[in-house]
Amino acid sequence: MSTTADRVWAVGRPTLGTAVKLTGRLKVHGKERVPLTGGLVIACNHFHWVDPIALGTVCPRTIYYMAKVEAHRVPGLGPAIRAFGTFPVRRGESDRDAVRTMRAIVRDGLALGLFAEGTRQKSTVPGTLQPGAAMVAIQEDVPVIPVAIHGSQTWRLGNFHPLSIAWGEPIRFEGLPKGGQGYREASSLLQVKIRELFDFLVEMHALGRPDAVPPR
Repeated sequence: MSTTADRVWAVGRPTLGTAVKLTGRLKVHGKERVPLTGGLVIACNHFHWVDPIALGTVCPRTIYYMAKVEAHRVPGLGPAIRAFGTFPVRRGESDRDAVRTMRAIVRDGLALGLFAEGTRQKSTVPGTLQPGAAMVAIQEDVPVIPVAIHGSQTWRLGNFHPLSIAWGEPIRFEGLPKGGQGYREASSLLQVKIRELFDFLVEMHALGRPDAVPPR
């Protein structure tokens, strides 16, 4: 069943998406690994505001993102990102409404997109993951797919620095407990997977970005 976000992304991909593909010479590895049906958590690293556009453009499914509540309060921006399926979260505190929304999204068979470090990274490498992605995956028994983006650390409008995205294999955290220990273990595993994908992209950029299969 088509949702409002599906229809908005149908317009956004050939407009915003094409602009990002052209200005970032966007290259994608492993997109065929994305499950086309069923609840899913997509966990990616984050450097720049272009990341959600780039990721949403190349994903074969509509991604329902979470974004800080301050972004939703910006005139013009707030209604726009909500139209694309983005929902708010209050950072720095326990936001039960956001947690309920995250769980409901995957329970409804949709794809939840989380920039798993919790905020944009100022360094040029992925940071420490927060437990949100692992928590949703374990609580709702759905797979999580690790994703890395590289190049947006230096990308700016007009500089045409290349962007690349690598998708890992979906992971299920079967056997891990529902609670802090399980979430920490799962987050540590996800962090390793994202870093492996990121390092793969760094290597591909150094080699001139050839076609290649990313790590599993």
